[in-house]
Amino acid sequence: MAQSSAQRDLGSGSVGRLLLGLAVPAVAAQVINLLYNIVDRIYIGHIPGVGAAALTGVGLFTPILMFITAFAMLAGAGGAPRAAIAMGRGDTALAEKILGNCFCVLLGFAAVLTVGFSLAAPALLRLFGASDVTLPYAVGYSRIYILGCVTVLIVMGMNPFITTQGFARISMLTTAIGAVINILLDPVFIFVLGLGVEGAALATVLSQAVGAVWILRFLTGPKTLLRLRAGDLRLEGRVIGPCLALGISTFVMLSTESLLSVSFNASLARYGGDIAVGAMTVITSASQLAMMPLQGVCQGGQPLISFNFGAGKTDRVKRAFRLQFGVCVGYALAFWALMMAAPGAVAALFTSDAALVDYTAWAMRIYMAGIFSTGFQLSCQQSFMALGQAKISLLMACLRKLILLIPLIFLLPLLLPDKVFAVFLAEPVSDILAAAVTTTAFLTRFDTILKQGAGKV
Repeated sequence: MAQSSAQRDLGSGSVGRLLLGLAVPAVAAQVINLLYNIVDRIYIGHIPGVGAAALTGVGLFTPILMFITAFAMLAGAGGAPRAAIAMGRGDTALAEKILGNCFCVLLGFAAVLTVGFSLAAPALLRLFGASDVTLPYAVGYSRIYILGCVTVLIVMGMNPFITTQGFARISMLTTAIGAVINILLDPVFIFVLGLGVEGAALATVLSQAVGAVWILRFLTGPKTLLRLRAGDLRLEGRVIGPCLALGISTFVMLSTESLLSVSFNASLARYGGDIAVGAMTVITSASQLAMMPLQGVCQGGQPLISFNFGAGKTDRVKRAFRLQFGVCVGYALAFWALMMAAPGAVAALFTSDAALVDYTAWAMRIYMAGIFSTGFQLSCQQSFMALGQAKISLLMACLRKLILLIPLIFLLPLLLPDKVFAVFLAEPVSDILAAAVTTTAFLTRFDTILKQGAGKV
């Protein structure tokens, strides 16, 4: 198959321009995705009379939401770099088999997750810290979202395959279309039709369904370089196995986000009550303002790093990583400064409850104290992924949350007199330690990985 102009550009065009061209749409997509999640919560938080309780209830659904996302990215984040490396080698047939196998796995995940969470959601939400006041809102939101989770899996699991081909703008449009529809439907369903949190969930599911149709039309249409074909849906161990092995690190990062959310909510409910859990809901949304743009930059860098690694162009891999690293670190530092300077203004975007705003502003400064380090950690961990380094990527993914953060959430309150302060303090301590280890590990192994080449992954 003749090499496309997009592939030639990845292999020979200006690294700076390519990274800019790939990262800007990817960042825009992440910001748009974040905005409609934030707008969703802003609308919910301002439902007359019940806004604070409804916002807390929907926040308790976060662990389930993150677990669904984790399964989507197990296929998407693991398959897309493998497909790009195969394209760099000139093996388009293998890249298309990877695409088809990952799509088949996503459909299987959707069936299992829909049935499992539909049955278990009420009990899980109680476990996550729902009170008698917040449980009805959490259950109402979760039932509708879970029934539509197949659309979420397709959008989040297949969109990386569009980005990895160099079609960052198409990938951005996938998110933009869903976001605009969701933002338009939210006030209609929540306020005009009086559906409350159920209306917010319905708006999200319908917007994701439109995004899923958009993706499938593109991947089966004339413009895609990798076509989704029925013949490639038959699972092959040699194809899907390495993809899932690579994707497991992202799966661990996101699924432990569920465990992390449970740990935070359970500890905060115990020591601080509903107001502390509500503050955590706001802080989680605000922290996405840091993480999603960073993830967008790394998503933009991934095709460039993976393709050139597959093609054996190590100098271009190094230039792409250095640019990605510099942008990520710079943004994380700027965001940290903003959170330290004006946490109250950020909290006020999500709720009009004065007591919740004041409490959240205090907690946010503690929680965000180490967020400057995420630029180091994420750029290096995601570069391990782009280079196909499944084992070390998995280890670094486990380090921050499983090895450091979750134990600290339960350990620090036993050591410090202010229990709620101790729970929030666990975040910056783990952020800084994990970033130091991940950055050191990547910089010491980078040249060795490049010398070994893509044939070793």
